[in-house]
Amino acid sequence: MTDILAALFVLAGSFFMLVASLGVFRMPDLLTRMHATTKSGVLGAGLIMCGVMLFFIDSSVTLKALAVMAFTTLTSPIAAHAIGRAGYFIGVPLWHKTIKDELHGRYDEETHVLHSSAAQKEAQEENSSQN
Repeated sequence: MTDILAALFVLAGSFFMLVASLGVFRMPDLLTRMHATTKSGVLGAGLIMCGVMLFFIDSSVTLKALAVMAFTTLTSPIAAHAIGRAGYFIGVPLWHKTIKDELHGRYDEETHVLHSSAAQKEAQEENSSQN
Protein backbone atom coordinates (compact mmCIF):
# COMPACT_ATOMS: atom_id res chain seq x y z
CA MET A 1 0.00 0.00 0.00
CA THR A 2 2.83 2.44 0.80
CA ASP A 3 4.42 1.67 -2.58
CA ILE A 4 1.23 2.72 -4.36
CA LEU A 5 0.95 5.88 -2.26
CA ALA A 6 4.61 6.69 -2.89
CA ALA A 7 4.08 6.19 -6.63
CA LEU A 8 1.07 8.53 -6.54
CA PHE A 9 3.14 11.22 -4.82
CA VAL A 10 5.93 10.86 -7.37
CA LEU A 11 3.44 10.98 -10.25
CA ALA A 12 1.73 14.05 -8.82
CA GLY A 13 5.10 15.73 -8.29
CA SER A 14 6.15 14.87 -11.83
CA PHE A 15 2.92 16.38 -13.12
CA PHE A 16 3.60 19.66 -11.34
CA MET A 17 7.17 19.68 -12.63
CA LEU A 18 5.76 19.20 -16.14
CA VAL A 19 3.39 22.12 -15.55
CA ALA A 20 6.38 24.22 -14.43
CA SER A 21 8.30 23.38 -17.58
CA LEU A 22 5.28 24.16 -19.74
CA GLY A 23 5.01 27.51 -17.96
CA VAL A 24 8.44 28.45 -19.28
CA PHE A 25 7.25 27.97 -22.86
CA ARG A 26 3.70 29.26 -22.54
CA MET A 27 4.04 32.39 -20.40
CA PRO A 28 4.67 35.66 -22.23
CA ASP A 29 7.33 37.43 -20.14
CA LEU A 30 10.04 36.90 -17.55
CA LEU A 31 7.97 37.69 -14.48
CA THR A 32 5.11 35.32 -15.30
CA ARG A 33 7.58 32.59 -16.27
CA MET A 34 9.35 32.98 -12.94
CA HIS A 35 6.01 32.77 -11.13
CA ALA A 36 4.96 29.59 -12.94
CA THR A 37 8.25 27.78 -12.48
CA THR A 38 8.69 28.73 -8.84
CA LYS A 39 5.23 27.75 -7.63
CA SER A 40 4.88 24.51 -9.58
CA GLY A 41 8.54 23.55 -9.25
CA VAL A 42 8.58 23.80 -5.46
CA LEU A 43 5.29 21.91 -5.16
CA GLY A 44 6.47 19.22 -7.58
CA ALA A 45 9.78 18.75 -5.81
CA GLY A 46 8.00 18.58 -2.45
CA LEU A 47 5.57 15.92 -3.66
CA ILE A 48 8.39 13.86 -5.14
CA MET A 49 10.28 14.07 -1.84
CA CYS A 50 7.13 12.92 0.00
CA GLY A 51 7.04 9.90 -2.31
CA VAL A 52 10.72 9.23 -1.63
CA MET A 53 10.11 9.37 2.12
CA LEU A 54 7.25 6.87 1.82
CA PHE A 55 9.16 4.50 -0.43
CA PHE A 56 12.38 4.45 1.61
CA ILE A 57 11.12 4.27 5.16
CA ASP A 58 14.44 5.24 6.71
CA SER A 59 15.25 8.10 9.06
CA SER A 60 18.31 9.27 7.10
CA VAL A 61 16.38 9.37 3.82
CA THR A 62 13.49 11.16 5.53
CA LEU A 63 15.83 13.75 7.01
CA LYS A 64 17.49 14.38 3.64
CA ALA A 65 14.12 14.63 1.87
CA LEU A 66 12.87 17.10 4.48
CA ALA A 67 16.05 19.13 4.01
CA VAL A 68 15.51 19.21 0.25
CA MET A 69 11.92 20.33 0.78
CA ALA A 70 12.96 23.05 3.23
CA PHE A 71 15.76 24.39 1.04
CA THR A 72 13.68 24.47 -2.13
CA THR A 73 10.80 26.13 -0.29
CA LEU A 74 13.13 28.79 1.13
CA THR A 75 15.47 29.44 -1.78
CA SER A 76 13.32 29.16 -4.92
CA PRO A 77 11.09 32.17 -4.25
CA ILE A 78 14.06 34.29 -3.18
CA ALA A 79 16.04 33.34 -6.29
CA ALA A 80 13.03 33.99 -8.54
CA HIS A 81 12.54 37.39 -6.92
CA ALA A 82 16.19 38.32 -7.41
CA ILE A 83 16.20 37.17 -11.05
CA GLY A 84 12.90 38.92 -11.80
CA ARG A 85 14.08 42.14 -10.17
CA ALA A 86 17.38 42.06 -12.05
CA GLY A 87 15.53 41.42 -15.30
CA TYR A 88 13.21 44.35 -14.65
CA PHE A 89 16.06 46.73 -13.88
CA ILE A 90 18.13 45.82 -16.94
CA GLY A 91 15.10 46.50 -19.13
CA VAL A 92 13.59 43.12 -19.98
CA PRO A 93 10.23 44.14 -21.47
CA LEU A 94 7.00 43.40 -19.66
CA TRP A 95 4.08 41.69 -21.37
CA HIS A 96 2.11 44.17 -23.50
CA LYS A 97 -1.08 43.39 -21.53
CA THR A 98 0.50 44.20 -18.16
CA ILE A 99 -1.98 46.50 -16.43
CA LYS A 100 0.08 48.07 -13.66
CA ASP A 101 3.81 48.58 -13.26
CA GLU A 102 4.28 49.44 -9.60
CA LEU A 103 8.04 49.89 -9.89
CA HIS A 104 7.89 52.46 -12.70
CA GLY A 105 9.50 55.70 -11.59
CA ARG A 106 10.81 54.33 -8.27
CA TYR A 107 14.21 53.11 -9.43
CA ASP A 108 17.09 55.56 -9.61
CA GLU A 109 19.40 54.29 -12.36
CA GLU A 110 22.32 56.44 -11.20
CA THR A 111 22.40 55.31 -7.56
CA HIS A 112 20.70 51.91 -8.14
CA VAL A 113 18.30 52.58 -5.28
CA LEU A 114 14.68 51.44 -5.31
CA HIS A 115 12.50 53.91 -3.42
CA SER A 116 9.34 52.80 -1.67
CA SER A 117 6.12 54.68 -2.24
CA ALA A 118 6.23 56.09 1.32
CA ALA A 119 9.76 57.43 0.83
CA GLN A 120 8.78 58.84 -2.54
CA LYS A 121 5.79 60.67 -0.99
CA GLU A 122 8.02 62.10 1.76
CA ALA A 123 10.50 63.37 -0.82
CA GLN A 124 7.68 64.99 -2.82
CA GLU A 125 6.31 66.63 0.35
CA GLU A 126 9.78 67.97 1.24
CA ASN A 127 10.24 69.37 -2.25
CA SER A 128 6.82 71.05 -2.19
CA SER A 129 7.40 72.54 1.29
CA GLN A 130 10.82 73.92 0.24
CA ASN A 131 9.31 75.61 -2.82
